[in-house]
Amino acid sequence: MAIEQTRRGGSVIITLDQPECANALSCTMAQDLVAAFDDAVASGARAILLTGAGRAFCSGGQLSDPLPEDAGAILEETINPLMRRLAGLDIPLIVALNGPAIGAGAALALAGDIVFAGRSAWLGFSFAQVGLVCDAGTSWLLPRTLGWHRAMAAMMLGKRISAEQAVEWGLVTQVIDDDRLEEEALALLDRFATGPTRAFGMIRRLARQALELSFEDALTAERTAQYAAGLTSDFREGATAFRERRAPRFVGR
Repeated sequence: MAIEQTRRGGSVIITLDQPECANALSCTMAQDLVAAFDDAVASGARAILLTGAGRAFCSGGQLSDPLPEDAGAILEETINPLMRRLAGLDIPLIVALNGPAIGAGAALALAGDIVFAGRSAWLGFSFAQVGLVCDAGTSWLLPRTLGWHRAMAAMMLGKRISAEQAVEWGLVTQVIDDDRLEEEALALLDRFATGPTRAFGMIRRLARQALELSFEDALTAERTAQYAAGLTSDFREGATAFRERRAPRFVGR
C-alpha cells in the first residue's frame, strides 16, 4: 500500500509512505487514504495523526503521460472524495508537516484541525505553474484564510510559503524544530485520544458549518449541538471533575 497505519492506544497514525516519489498523491494513494480513514474510524480511533515518510510530506498530484483529456476527472473520482472524507471526520485530525507540501499535498496538509510544521517544511500552491487551476478545496480555503490578495498571490504565483510565514498567515498552527516534530505531534495525539471525543466532533462540524451560516443560524446550530453534548457521559464526567477539582477521565461517549 501507499500508506502505513499504526495503532497508538486510542488513536491511529497514518503515514504517507512512498518517499521515493516524495509521497506524490497518486490515485492509489488517495484511495488508500480514504480506506485508511474509514478503517481508523470503524476501529474506534478517537484521533488521527497524518504525516509523511522521508523528506517530504506530499509533492501533490502526479502528471500522467499521456496527459488526460479530462483533467477534472481525477478530482471527481479520487481527490474530491478524499477531501470530503477529511472534512466529514467526527474525530480530531492532526497533521505533522515533516517537509514540503505542494499543490494537492498542501491542501491535504491544511485539512488538519491542528497542523504542526517542521521548521524546514514549506507550502506551495503551484497549480498555475503547470497551467492548471487550484483544486482539492484550495479555492475555498485560501481566500477564507488569507484574504483575497494573499490568496491570489499564493494561487497565481505559486511561491514557496515557509513554515514561519505559514504560521504568521494562519495556515498552520505552530512551527516546531524538525527533531521535535514527532514528539510534539504524538503528545497532542495522546491528549486528543483521551479527550471528549464527541464534543471534539461537534466542534469540528460547527466550525465548518459556521463558515457558511449567518450569525443567527450559527447560534441556532450551537444550541442544537450543545443539547447533544450535554447528554454525553463526558459532559457529566467533565462537570463532576471540575467540581471535585481533579483531572477529568473522558471515555469518548
